[in-house]
Amino acid sequence: MTTHSHQDPQNNSAEAESLEQLRASLASSDPAVVIANHCYGLFELAAVYLGEQPPRLGEAQFAIDALAGLLEATAGRMGDAGAPISEGLAQLRLAWVQISAAHTDEA
Repeated sequence: MTTHSHQDPQNNSAEAESLEQLRASLASSDPAVVIANHCYGLFELAAVYLGEQPPRLGEAQFAIDALAGLLEATAGRMGDAGAPISEGLAQLRLAWVQISAAHTDEA
């Protein structure tokens, strides 16, 4: 079965232009800033999972491990963002241990 989509050529052109602008902006960005933004996203993801009731410990651990992996792979190259992200990772790890212990005690 063949389906035909009728897309507006002007809309496609606008989307292509928007995508090109996004690519240009990304290409001119400092990679440490882009990677730091992804680190902050992983931090937030882990914090959300830890804050769930009941906490989603496995998912939180996965996000924490991903954050740790990024930091390890970029060691010394994150500029000013490196120290706060490392501190945030340490806080997440501590929170995970505390929440995990409390959750185990409740079970």
